[in-house]
Amino acid sequence: MTKFPYLRQDFLASIVVFLVAVPLCIGVAVASGVPAELGLITGIVGGLVTGLMRGSSLQVSGPAAGMTVLVFEAVSQFGVAALGVIVLMAGLLQLAMGFLGIGRWFRAISVSVVEGMLCGIGLVIIAGQIYAAAGLKAPETGIGKIAGLPGAFTDALGSTEALTSLAIGAGAIAVIALWKKLPKAVQSVPGALAAVVLATLATLAFNLPVATVEVEGLLGVIQPPGTEALSQLASPAIWGTIIAFALIASAESLFSAAAVDRLHDGPRTQYNKEMIAQGAGNTVCGLLGALPMTAVIVRSSANVSAGAKTKASRVLHGVWLLLFAAAMPWALALIPLPALAGILVHAGWKLIPFRQIVALWRAHKGEALILVVTAVSIVAVNMFEGVLIGLALSVVKTAWEASHVKLEVIDKGAGPIQAYLSGNATFLRLPKILDSLESLPQDRPVELDLSGLHHLDHACRTALESWAERHSATGTEPVKVTEPEPSLEAEKVTAA
Repeated sequence: MTKFPYLRQDFLASIVVFLVAVPLCIGVAVASGVPAELGLITGIVGGLVTGLMRGSSLQVSGPAAGMTVLVFEAVSQFGVAALGVIVLMAGLLQLAMGFLGIGRWFRAISVSVVEGMLCGIGLVIIAGQIYAAAGLKAPETGIGKIAGLPGAFTDALGSTEALTSLAIGAGAIAVIALWKKLPKAVQSVPGALAAVVLATLATLAFNLPVATVEVEGLLGVIQPPGTEALSQLASPAIWGTIIAFALIASAESLFSAAAVDRLHDGPRTQYNKEMIAQGAGNTVCGLLGALPMTAVIVRSSANVSAGAKTKASRVLHGVWLLLFAAAMPWALALIPLPALAGILVHAGWKLIPFRQIVALWRAHKGEALILVVTAVSIVAVNMFEGVLIGLALSVVKTAWEASHVKLEVIDKGAGPIQAYLSGNATFLRLPKILDSLESLPQDRPVELDLSGLHHLDHACRTALESWAERHSATGTEPVKVTEPEPSLEAEKVTAA
């Protein structure tokens, strides 16, 4: 017993995580347009493969709602058979990044871009799953999903089956939302699981005309990448999807790790090792033709809250998923699809950072703008390009802020005019600097003090020298320039 001092805590936590994972694994798979069992396979691999590896000891991996949009787009474009190849190559890419020590660099990605990514994903999931809850086919684009909602509701009002299906989905959302208000003893059962069980019982009891999960069996859905699927690697288009899978899954996993670290006092995450663990898991998922995996904050926080102490809890949760998928596949066929849609609508809502947007707008309007633009771009274009737009905006904002420069002019009426430049003088602010300097009186001597500059790029230095030459050519006393050198006494040089 001394070898496993926390066996009891980890065993109980694993049961909780398993109960949280089951409806999410199935729901994410169905929303991604693949058989439900593939979601369970990814959850099993997340527990038994990634769970055993080093990195972050308490976070739990599996199929994530955050990847649903990207997976659905990939399956629509390349087919289910190509999914294994995409996930396999993304996993190998993650392994390479982990071994090269790139994992820790993901911590440098702007939080606004990540929040914007999750917000955009949340909006697309909500819009798409409303159609699923009504038993209707959703438009392919994000904008199409949102724009078509009024028409979808109109169509649903004219169909008893659609209204029944919507009622099941709405009921699932209500159960999850209200579950936290019930006594602690009741809350030991996860709200999402309770929603699925209640929706299933209601469907069976009243013989409701709603669609249920299609079951193919665990072995029946495993589809290792074949020759035809591997041949698609010759297409440049599929590599964009592979890179998107690898980067977005890695970012989501490592940001989840940082969040989980704040929830417990145990060992901190080793980011490069966690990247390797995620890469190994996705490589195995790819070989099995399953969904991509990421660390999932919902399961991870449930794991910590349930009292887990070591990685044993997440490994055991993988064992329970395997036993469930192997011994009770018939249970999947009883689950109403609108109930799963309701769970994902609630998950999508949780991805939208309402409080963060308000707080950012009050303190950092630029960051709030990046968050909103990233989210809108994901809805309007697609997930990968939306994230790239957000990253580009973040880089531009950083460059703009890094080039902040202040010019202070002191004119005492007599004697030389003193001009002090401080901050970072880069080409981005060069027009502003030159406009201010060129407005100085031509018939007065000028002393230009650059000692307050932290950075002076080549373009700025050349432009300042040219301005000093022009100003001195008018017959006034040559401009005196104090160079930005870190010395006790700045050296004054006369512009030639």
